[in-house]
Amino acid sequence: MITKYINKSLLIGSAAFFLAACTPDSVEEGNGLTQPAVDAKFTITKTSENHYHLKRVNDNNVGFINSQWNIDGDGFVNGKNEMDIFLPDAGTYVVQHSAVGIGGQSGGMTSQTIVVPTSDPVAGNIIQGGRFDTPDEVSKWTIFPISSTGAQWVFANGKAIIVASNSNQQAFYQAIDVVAGQKYAIDMVASSATGLEDTWFEVYMLNSLPAPGNDVSGSVYRNINTWDGCGKTAFGGKVSAIGCNASKNGGVYTATTTGTVYLVIKCGGKTVNSLSVDKVEIRKTT
Repeated sequence: MITKYINKSLLIGSAAFFLAACTPDSVEEGNGLTQPAVDAKFTITKTSENHYHLKRVNDNNVGFINSQWNIDGDGFVNGKNEMDIFLPDAGTYVVQHSAVGIGGQSGGMTSQTIVVPTSDPVAGNIIQGGRFDTPDEVSKWTIFPISSTGAQWVFANGKAIIVASNSNQQAFYQAIDVVAGQKYAIDMVASSATGLEDTWFEVYMLNSLPAPGNDVSGSVYRNINTWDGCGKTAFGGKVSAIGCNASKNGGVYTATTTGTVYLVIKCGGKTVNSLSVDKVEIRKTT
């Protein structure tokens, strides 16, 4: 069974100004800028199959201001005191809750596990091996060579990882079956510990593949591109959130014919130091 980790910012505006005006200048003098430890407990209630309601226990707001939730290891994002989540794939999920207080600091963190017994029959992921966790999952993917040297995808440590230089590029893909007229939502997690330089990361849905050694082109459904304004600093999260250029990052593909198509993930650039991809998903949508 798949193990997943669940993750979900905040600046204090006028309140921060008030504190700055009415408190000493140093932390040592007790200006209230150090967040004390607080209780971050929360409850999980199953509302229907694959649907769950999260609620923090500290309803009286003592000690903290806001909640952040880590859904499926995708990174903490700003949330609410209560949150409804949909987990369409069978598996084991770790949900983390951070109690955010003074100056956006976390005063405490707790986690709980959700076991989802059955995938949703409609919204389940139709990609196979999207987590790259086992040799069997990796075997679902095929490398597509473009540049002869200077760019290479490898599958290691539960991720697909590329190193590229000198504007070389490479892709990898998976064939999937689709139904004409059906819409499919595409997403994945991408991360890089360092910023990219003159780099493109593009996701396609193609009816056919060119001959190996040729470039891949077509409509782009997910996009990280330094010229478009993203990827220049370290990043991590779902491409739907961290990508840029809405015309290339919409993520919804409508099948024009019934049959086999190809999800293609391509990356290249002047300097790409270990950009990684994980949790690739395609789901039916309306």
